[in-house]
Amino acid sequence: MSDNGYEPPRVWQWQKDAGGTFGAINRPTAGPREERTLPVGKHPLQLYSQGTPNGQKVTIMLEELLAAGHSADYDAWPVRIMDGDQFTSGFVDINPNSKIPALVDRSNKTPVRVFESGAILMHLAEKFGAFLPEAGTERSETLSWLFWQMGSAPLLGGGFGHFYAYAPEKIEYAIDRYSMEAKRQLDVLDRTLADREFVAGPDYTIADIAIWPWHGQLALGRLYEGSAVFLQVEEYEHVQRWAARIDARMPVQRGRRVNDTGDRVGGIAERHSAADLDALNL
Repeated sequence: MSDNGYEPPRVWQWQKDAGGTFGAINRPTAGPREERTLPVGKHPLQLYSQGTPNGQKVTIMLEELLAAGHSADYDAWPVRIMDGDQFTSGFVDINPNSKIPALVDRSNKTPVRVFESGAILMHLAEKFGAFLPEAGTERSETLSWLFWQMGSAPLLGGGFGHFYAYAPEKIEYAIDRYSMEAKRQLDVLDRTLADREFVAGPDYTIADIAIWPWHGQLALGRLYEGSAVFLQVEEYEHVQRWAARIDARMPVQRGRRVNDTGDRVGGIAERHSAADLDALNL
């Protein structure tokens, strides 16, 4: 029996509300819970998301593409995950995993759905020929770091973030386990950035765009209240330099404010033109 008195049963049974921030919406089943169609705007790219780190990856990418002169205008519709919007039939149709972000590319006759943030970044990078080297070791390095992020973020967010910030009770073992992993990840990045400007090399790529909303904002003290002090993020000087440099980019400042449904960063719930962000006077 554990220190808190819990002993796992022989067969696990779902409790309708297990407590914690997400206890009321989580279930052990997939599929739609409500019939609702998704709105569609005027642009070929339709994004359905929320301004979490995973959502920010895509809106930052889209704003970077626009700033670089690409025809990547988009509509961004809010998916309020605490309200269960991700379990409506329209959203499940474009992402059967019911997670944000999800993109529908309507550029061609047959719309293309793309889900998982890393897949969306690759789709956009290849579509517009930007922020991803075409071939060679540079492309391999960029993709390696992109997939490093996809594998690491669940341990940072679902592991450290959940038990440090969201779990209904503080469990020392879980917090220690995932704090160690969060710091290990920061050390991986810090050692890598010691001799290069960006994560995959000398150029800014989708690897940086994927990693910064999680690890960059952790280093800047934005991810979970108190976590920067708790994890002593100031120790990682190369990560700090990299995080601040990316934070200074105007497309990043714009992108991180899209689909902000809780006034977390002072942004906009939905975006349909550049004027929506221009109004924030960034």
